[in-house]
Amino acid sequence: MNILLVRVSSLGDVLHNLPIVADIRRHFPDANIDWVVEEGYVSLVRLNPQVRNIIPFALRRWRKKLGDKAVRAEVGQFFRTLRQVEYDYVFDTQGLLKTGVVMGAARVVRGGQKVGLANGSEGSGYEGISRVFHTKSIPLDPRTHAVARGRLVVAAALGYQVDKPADFGLPEVSPHDSKPAWMPAEPYAVYFHGTARDPKKWAPANWIELGGALAPMTILLPWGSAKEKAEAEVLAAALPNARVLPQLSMADAVLLARHATLAIGVDTGLTHIAAAFSRPVVEIYCDSPRWKTEGNWSPRIVNLGDKGAPPSAAEVIAAARRLLSSQ
Repeated sequence: MNILLVRVSSLGDVLHNLPIVADIRRHFPDANIDWVVEEGYVSLVRLNPQVRNIIPFALRRWRKKLGDKAVRAEVGQFFRTLRQVEYDYVFDTQGLLKTGVVMGAARVVRGGQKVGLANGSEGSGYEGISRVFHTKSIPLDPRTHAVARGRLVVAAALGYQVDKPADFGLPEVSPHDSKPAWMPAEPYAVYFHGTARDPKKWAPANWIELGGALAPMTILLPWGSAKEKAEAEVLAAALPNARVLPQLSMADAVLLARHATLAIGVDTGLTHIAAAFSRPVVEIYCDSPRWKTEGNWSPRIVNLGDKGAPPSAAEVIAAARRLLSSQ
């Protein structure tokens, strides 16, 4: 059986789709699973060895230069690659017009199905027009967890039950893993403090108080924009045990999360990656609903706060100490 998953972005959403792969292979061990994903997240999907082919999608880059001959050629090659295989099932678990178009262009065997979401979740960017590309649309409770949504859609189409904890299919940390020069040899904590939306951030004073409580443990501060780098430098100036990292590639950011002794972060993709690796993680919710993305598959994940109710520094410190003492 050939299956295509269409989940192109964003980082957290792609991550939350990974358990579908283990679910399918558990019930259909011989299934071939391909995936269409934005080119920036290919390195994340590649970590799952059960995905056969990854088809990079570069709409974010293409739409800036659609007039260029080279870009148009690249778009054409994408669709030719997409159509090389006839699939038994194509799943669009994102529910957007752009992912619907990809689903529509994919080839299916006679009687093959194109399956997607019949409705969005609360606060999602779901686009109902995506249903025109479906042969079957699966309705879900609008308050279904982000990880469960895709799993339930695929399970409904393939005729099995979702009855096991999420398995992201990501590799375990090994002492033989090569480490980049920026990664310390000693155990470290990482602050995933940055996020695109300011209301989702945790107050700098809280991060500083937490860092003082963790001392002398090394704290690493990644960043993804000039603004986040400036915020990281403010934290590092107040914490002698913290240091600002160089700008990391997506692959290195995943490595950072994978090897962390402790990760503390707001509701953002890299925090969820650390949780997917089942690292000890404190997830901090300040302005997003906790039910939607909280890590609920491992006792090493502690979820604190909720929309409009950020946790105190004392609560996060207590959770961090508990996780560290249990290792």
